[in-house]
Amino acid sequence: MAADELSRVFAALADPTRRDIVARLAVGDATVGELAAPYDVTVQAVSKHLRVLEDAGLVSRTREAQRRPVHLEAEVFDLMTRWIERYRRQAEERYRRLDDVLRSMPEDDPPEERDPS
Repeated sequence: MAADELSRVFAALADPTRRDIVARLAVGDATVGELAAPYDVTVQAVSKHLRVLEDAGLVSRTREAQRRPVHLEAEVFDLMTRWIERYRRQAEERYRRLDDVLRSMPEDDPPEERDPS
């Protein structure tokens, strides 16, 4: 996934309403009306959110007779996961090396108490 594609995906998911829509689509396809039902916004507002998600490749729309369900494109999450996993592994390797350095350092003795007199 190209950096600008990944940026679009993360930007699309930056909005809490869009993240909620994605979570709801994870359990199955839904129409725009079904997706708009729990929100106190218009169907047009949800359609705008869906357009952002669609432009990022996170959802697609199909036509089933009069119904136009929205479908979550889960493979985009696989790409995101691989990207995140690469950096997680690098961070873990840095922490492992830091742990090795800390283990190799001599332990400090507690400071001796001085006589206050």
